[in-house]
Amino acid sequence: MIDVHIRPATAGEAASILAFWKEAAEGTSITDDVDGVTRLIERDPEALILAEAGGLLVGSVIAGYDGWRCSLYRLAVRPSHRRQGISTALLDAAERRFLAVGGRRGDAMVLEANERAQRAWASAGYHREDHWRRWVKPFPAA
Repeated sequence: MIDVHIRPATAGEAASILAFWKEAAEGTSITDDVDGVTRLIERDPEALILAEAGGLLVGSVIAGYDGWRCSLYRLAVRPSHRRQGISTALLDAAERRFLAVGGRRGDAMVLEANERAQRAWASAGYHREDHWRRWVKPFPAA
């Protein structure tokens, strides 16, 4: 594993996080804008966890806790830095956060077509639950 620094994101980093996700993450969301990322960080300052190596953003995970569920999103590692233990370090940080608040299970959102991500989550001890399906309804912009 390379030497990485794990820390929470700050609201001023929203634009650079979005640029990182365009390179390192699969898929997009209607909340992929500076306002959406900033609101997340302001509402829950510990939720968006970043990994840096040599001052470069190399990984991220959103570890959201709503008092009921521990939800994981946007586990992403810069392509040039994959297979170096960064996702393991990020998930360790997320799981420590969840345990500290009394969380009992982590739920990860993983794209169906992203086989690399499915392998990564499986190697981290997560398993697919085929009896659940995600239902969504986008809300119109205010």
